[in-house]
Amino acid sequence: MLSLCDLCVSVAKQEIFDIMDLEQTIAELELGLPPAADAGFLGSRLDPAQAALLLLPVPWEATVSYGRGTARGPEAIRLASHQLDLEDPAFGQPYHAGIVDLPPIDGIEALNRQAIPLVQEVVAALETGKPPPAALDRVNAIGAEVNQRVRSAAEALLEQNRLIGLVGGDHSCPFGLIQALAQRHPDGFGVLHIDAHHDLRHAFEGFTWSHASIFRNVMARIPQVIRLTQVAIRDYSREEAEYARALDERNRTFYAADLFRRKAVGETFHAIAQDIIQSLPEKVYISFDIDGLDPPYCPHTGTPVPGGLSFDEAGYLLEQLAASGRRIIGFDLCEVAPADNDEWDANVGARILYKLCGATLRGNGLC
Repeated sequence: MLSLCDLCVSVAKQEIFDIMDLEQTIAELELGLPPAADAGFLGSRLDPAQAALLLLPVPWEATVSYGRGTARGPEAIRLASHQLDLEDPAFGQPYHAGIVDLPPIDGIEALNRQAIPLVQEVVAALETGKPPPAALDRVNAIGAEVNQRVRSAAEALLEQNRLIGLVGGDHSCPFGLIQALAQRHPDGFGVLHIDAHHDLRHAFEGFTWSHASIFRNVMARIPQVIRLTQVAIRDYSREEAEYARALDERNRTFYAADLFRRKAVGETFHAIAQDIIQSLPEKVYISFDIDGLDPPYCPHTGTPVPGGLSFDEAGYLLEQLAASGRRIIGFDLCEVAPADNDEWDANVGARILYKLCGATLRGNGLC
């Protein structure tokens, strides 16, 4: 099994030689000086062994079905985070608990490069009505390998009682993390899924591990997920809606149109947030697709859809979830796609990521 040392071996390659302990890191961050370009999330140079929360970058986006760029999301978020102020109005000082972004899991970037042309071959065949080529089986095998690498890395960190936040990449990335958490929490947990899409398609375009199939795979293959609460959904197929209904007590969907109607007749977002939270069990995993936000906040994400949550609504929902006494066992943030010469998406992504860190640490009594 991988150790934390194994996962951090490329830190030296990044030429970050002056790794600090937690006290030193807090003191440096609170100086407010511009961090070095190769510093970690928020500008930290904290020793990963002293961090309460570890961020796991997964630069994988092979099966995206519209715009690309999410594989560059983790790195863009890291750089954008260097200009964040650290005091959070809801969570105080999450950085005091120690937050470190690890190097990307070894081999993921190479697998992504290998899979993309194979995906394009499969899609070209579909568009011309030809039978799926042999490349389809190879893409599915590569997707399974990505899942296994993510799961192995997550299991190593969970063995050391670390909290994990995964940063994608497309939304297929967190399956291995959810598997690892399921092994760790056999009594079950719920998922708070913020997204424009259900992600309940069966092997979308033939790809078993498609970003559009993540929660179909989770609900079919991971029985420890006892509730899937989906929020801001507004772009979906009939198949997905039917599958969501068939999940019965395992699913509660808060469609964006219904949220708008409730607010239109005067219901407060506080009441809506409480309704969402009450649908969740005591343990919660958060899966946040950035396109769950209204597109002005994330215009370059792969599949933007008009409508969705505002930044403040998303932050308030996370704040109320943490205040509810529920234990947040982990999270992912996916589908942040930075544009060339435009840091806006990464800026918003970094701020959502810090909110997710704060909520998770607060939900575990660590900030």
